[in-house]
Amino acid sequence: MAHDRTSSMRSSWKIDKKHHIDEDMGFALPNPKEDLPHPYDAWIQIAKNLPRLIDDGQLRAEVEKLQELSIEGLQGHKSERLAHLALGYIVMAYVWNKGGEDVCKVLPHNIAIPYCKLSEKLGLPPILVYADCVLANWKKKDPSGPMTYNNMEILFSFPGGDCGKGFFLVSLLVETAAASAIKVIPTIFEAMKCRDLDSLQMALSDVASCLNQALQVFRQIYVYVDPGKFFNVLRIYLSGWKGNPQLPDGLIYEGVWDTPKKFAGGSAAQSSIFQCFDVLLGIQQRTGGESAEFLKEMRTYMPPAHQEFLHSLESSPSLREFVCSEGNANLQDAYNKCVNAMVSLRNYHLVVVDNYIVKPAREKSQQNQASKEPSEKENKGTGGTDIKTFLMDVKSTTAKHLL
Repeated sequence: MAHDRTSSMRSSWKIDKKHHIDEDMGFALPNPKEDLPHPYDAWIQIAKNLPRLIDDGQLRAEVEKLQELSIEGLQGHKSERLAHLALGYIVMAYVWNKGGEDVCKVLPHNIAIPYCKLSEKLGLPPILVYADCVLANWKKKDPSGPMTYNNMEILFSFPGGDCGKGFFLVSLLVETAAASAIKVIPTIFEAMKCRDLDSLQMALSDVASCLNQALQVFRQIYVYVDPGKFFNVLRIYLSGWKGNPQLPDGLIYEGVWDTPKKFAGGSAAQSSIFQCFDVLLGIQQRTGGESAEFLKEMRTYMPPAHQEFLHSLESSPSLREFVCSEGNANLQDAYNKCVNAMVSLRNYHLVVVDNYIVKPAREKSQQNQASKEPSEKENKGTGGTDIKTFLMDVKSTTAKHLL
């Protein structure tokens, strides 16, 4: 019973500093660093000039000239996150170069060794992940100004003009809109512990409101991201080497491993925020099936501190069981509004995927007159899955948890 579970709750459930969750930014890195000292500034300079270097055909030569650096001189978490972000951009650009026309299957040791060592230290895989390109890839134009699209920039860009800026910043602003709901989680557990149904209902209403606000922010993607540029340019640079027919064996990290390694590209499934609310609401996405297995795998692409937070939520009393056991219609309605907000977000994500991947893939196939249906590669998301099937499955599972 839920009452038995709540009776054993800690005296005060709180979000610990060790979880690296910011009061205002949520899982996003607050005020990321923009520069690194010598000799690491060489990484920053290449990462800042990727579009020009790729266009001039100089990118790979410049990377191969880099000195192999020790990571020991990187001081502090923010410096390490900036280095991982910059190296991630460089690696993706090195592998895909001019958009996948000339794929490189070997990452040279001078970049592979420090990148893998830094990845191991941060507990992240050696590939550009969501925690890099979205959560740590931003700055304010006016530091004292608001967190709005017009007052923000990304630190590094791929070819494709402002497409990357739009894609990454809208994703970040979705994160921060939903972040306000994270602050409510301790209130939810405290209300359950005290059986304060009014406070719990209000807290759940706050969560639903934040998730609905995140959906409104998500709608801005059509304003800032061109579907053609996303599909034909940016998507390629975000693609990984797992489930990718262009690198069927994976990528060789020279000087690190003797055999190729497979890692998934950056994916919204690597965002901690939505897995966080799945766990909180008791939405069981991780029990069997390909979609559940993919979400489980994507957790390993999150910063360890965020993974630990999700584990702490999983080991906490069940909100869903508590709401069911109380038999309170108003409380059930408040809970259902949270689940419906998650369904709406996932439904909208399906619409976005249709317009940014499925339709452009079909148009490309028809232009090539190769077939009427897109190839398997074209229909895959950057994480390496059949993204539409994955999202439909996740949305359906979410909807089944309505009370």
